[in-house]
Amino acid sequence: MSTDVAAALARTQREEWARVVAGLVRRFRDLDIAEESAAEAFAVAVQRWPVDGVPPQPGAWITTTAHRRAIDRLRREARRDELHQEALMLADDSPAEEVGAVEDDRLRLIFACCHPVLAIDAQVALTLRIVGGLTVAEIARAFLVQETTMAQRLTRAKARIRAAGVPFRVPGPEDLPERAVGVLAVLYLIFNEGYLASGAGADPLRPDLSAEAIRLTRLVRDLFPAETAERAETTGLLALMLLTESRAAVRLSGDGQLVPLDEQDRDAWDRALIDEGLALVDERFTAVERGTARLDRYLLLAAVNAVHASAPHADDTDWDRIVALYGALERIAANPLVTLNRAIAVSEADSPEAALAIVDSLAGALEGHDAFHATRAELLRRIGRAAEALDAYDRAIALAENTGEVTLLARRRAELAASVSASASDAPAPPAMQTRPATRPRTPGEPT
Repeated sequence: MSTDVAAALARTQREEWARVVAGLVRRFRDLDIAEESAAEAFAVAVQRWPVDGVPPQPGAWITTTAHRRAIDRLRREARRDELHQEALMLADDSPAEEVGAVEDDRLRLIFACCHPVLAIDAQVALTLRIVGGLTVAEIARAFLVQETTMAQRLTRAKARIRAAGVPFRVPGPEDLPERAVGVLAVLYLIFNEGYLASGAGADPLRPDLSAEAIRLTRLVRDLFPAETAERAETTGLLALMLLTESRAAVRLSGDGQLVPLDEQDRDAWDRALIDEGLALVDERFTAVERGTARLDRYLLLAAVNAVHASAPHADDTDWDRIVALYGALERIAANPLVTLNRAIAVSEADSPEAALAIVDSLAGALEGHDAFHATRAELLRRIGRAAEALDAYDRAIALAENTGEVTLLARRRAELAASVSASASDAPAPPAMQTRPATRPRTPGEPT
């Protein structure tokens, strides 16, 4: 297979998977049929496109092939007589009648996957697979379970959806609140996967996922009435996404290395996204002050990003404010990664020694997390414990899967190793010994 064809297949899969699956679900009302028919269509493309060439409209080709596969499958399954008849009537590609509050197949599918018949973890995992297009292995890593375990969970979730007869539509206003927690968690994780992709060997960033998460979050926000808790929480999430996305253009160097926040060209940040995000943060804090809304994790993470976005230069960052924001987040949503982020802020507001004490207290919870070892390596480096820092870098590099992150960690380790060699020869240590932490925990709350 030529490089061009392989690239076209990969691009089409990234851009079209969710749309194709969502359209199939709308027509056939079955997650298994939708997912498997889409997968079969891409498998056919792998065979045909190297021979016939990439079609002028790859997405339309995949959609048509997937629909034909779905119809063929229904014809073979006598137990689905009713759906079989419907499938025959849907053999053409004319648009089906839209149902629900918005005309968006993917949003409708998210609400279906986030039905309260499923536990929150199952809602998130199923939506990441069906809508986000993540592999079972990638989702398993996110949930820290074995791939076979996650595959079983996804199979059970789809069976539960089917058995409960869940309608594939955006629910009515009375049903929205009970779906909000799962829907927002899914959108946050889809954006996070775009912000820093988890798959080994994959592109470091997935801008298609980030853009789709922002688009869907805007639609979800419009579904909730003003002055409701769900609208307020969605507003905070949208602000978080916009402020984080404003740095997308400069987060990756020409050689595919993640660029730390303090090294980014702030003049290249997207001011329109920043201004919109800051306005939403102000709107939310005003509501909190009036007593019409409460603090939540998305608002606090957005506020962290607002501090970074408001600083003209890295040295102008109000680290005391960031420490306070993470402290507030720990009180309402305690999590080891939140504490790790607070430690990074403490290293700037106070000292790397104070931060290291916090980080070391998280060893039991985060020993298998690359961000723990990367953060620890940078702190050890800054206080002159080079040998321990090198070991921590090695551990972080072994655990990290994002190629851009690995490249950055390898560079920092090489700089430290060179400085150790220079010191052994009585040469002065290079300025890089005093740099800020190279990486952040994998959350858009504390951006690279």
